Amino acid sequence: MQRADDPAYEYAGLMATTLDVLRGDTSRWGDRARFRDLIRHHGQPALDVGCATGRLILDYLDEGIDIDGVDVSPEMLALCRAKAAARGLTPTLYQQDMATLDLPRRYGTILVPSSTFQLLTDLGEAHVAMRRFFDHLLPGGGLVMTFMHLWRAGDPTETDWAAHRERVREDGATVRRWSRAQYDLDTQLEHTEDRYEIARDGVVLAAEERRRSPATRWYTHDQVRTLYETTGFVDVALTREWSTDPAVPKDRVITAVGTRP
Repeated sequence: MQRADDPAYEYAGLMATTLDVLRGDTSRWGDRARFRDLIRHHGQPALDVGCATGRLILDYLDEGIDIDGVDVSPEMLALCRAKAAARGLTPTLYQQDMATLDLPRRYGTILVPSSTFQLLTDLGEAHVAMRRFFDHLLPGGGLVMTFMHLWRAGDPTETDWAAHRERVREDGATVRRWSRAQYDLDTQLEHTEDRYEIARDGVVLAAEERRRSPATRWYTHDQVRTLYETTGFVDVALTREWSTDPAVPKDRVITAVGTRP
């Protein structure tokens, strides 16, 4: 089994090429409509940070929304461009890291979906990235990010290997992923291992093991609010998942929104 320990960027190899299959149909995910409403509120152009294979950006472009995309993974961007070409779309895409973001225009709305911001495990880099987002917004523009609280009291601090997901590709091959994780409560960091496998008729066609240490950082609700406010954002609101209801402490997934004055 091929190993891909701590690569230079997220979503390489089978982690990238199996993403869409393992995610399945995302057309009814609740963040799609919520983000669209927030783009209408804060304005265009919009920026999709961590656009990956184009789950959001391609649909929004189809709807006539002026939106660019940025991702650190060249493999994700290649997949996005291929999907865009098949749909007759030509998105503006950039390969950049969140902490060194330097784009040629400013935005009314910046979206950071799918807990992508939490891939910045270094707190210093996280604060720098917040400032880069702030500087790329037009006055009155909004920064929209989703956060997942990965561990809470009562959860185990380690998980054993478990079948995370299994899907069948259009060509009949089966794609599988197994995962396990360890949570460092002092640093609020998650360390993960994943195994990916593509098989057909009992024959393994490709396999890869990926270790990320650390993989992600989690934040409390108070820490999210402080992150926004210390950067200079105002009117910071935390809501439950993709609703407009205020977040409560038990919520594992929240949407955070802040405005640049």
